Amino acid sequence: MPIDAATKIGASLCPLPAPAGHPKSPTMITEKIDGISVTTQANVYFDGKCVSHNLTYPDGTKKSVGVVLPATLTFNTGAPEIMECVGGGCEYLLAGADAWLASGPGEKFSVPGNSSFQIRVKDAYHYICHFG
Repeated sequence: MPIDAATKIGASLCPLPAPAGHPKSPTMITEKIDGISVTTQANVYFDGKCVSHNLTYPDGTKKSVGVVLPATLTFNTGAPEIMECVGGGCEYLLAGADAWLASGPGEKFSVPGNSSFQIRVKDAYHYICHFG
């Protein structure tokens, strides 16, 4: 999860409605990813509160898949990211925003490159991070 060595995750288990024009877009949960290379060495952040594995597609596209355990964490981004919730839930606060927003299964939120976000997790938050 190359997010500039530090912060990513936040949400509640009871998803709140997104305000009009919000970048979250409910979609089908990704259940399986075929034809990829997986890095078996885990990326471990925040004393094990966030653990992920890197995925590489044949075309060079990179993603990570991981879990955030109960905590409030701050992540920095290099590239833009889309966080897709595949299980659990979180609340997140984008840099410069005043309100925490919820993300649950099948929902996504976008984080600009060279930015940061905070994430709050009450129970395990399972995610796919789409880079680019």
